Amino acid sequence: QVQLVESGGGLVQAGGSLRVSCAASGRTSSSYAMGWFRQAPGKEREFVAAITWSGLRTYYAGFVKGRFTISRDNAKNTVYLQMHSLNSEDTAVYYCAAGPIAGRAMHGDYWGQGTQVIVSS
Repeated sequence: QVQLVESGGGLVQAGGSLRVSCAASGRTSSSYAMGWFRQAPGKEREFVAAITWSGLRTYYAGFVKGRFTISRDNAKNTVYLQMHSLNSEDTAVYYCAAGPIAGRAMHGDYWGQGTQVIVSS
């Protein structure tokens, strides 16, 4: 089992920046990519970004448009999502996931509890 704990969500004004973090523990594996999904009210969960174990490859959803950056610190078993130029459409619960890369996204085998991001206009 892999446990994932997110932190860093909160309220931010439109145009602002926020960084969310995900700490992994348990049976972490070099075969796992890690990434982020989000779910806005009334919408399905969607892929945001992923990074391979090595950190050499990253994948982003089209709506990111260069505003978000995913990174990881394997010494700390932590993945980060730095978000800039936030707008109201980015308001969602952000979930950390661990699992295999699938195409240009990832499949979540393990999930965190989520952290709320609210962008005020």
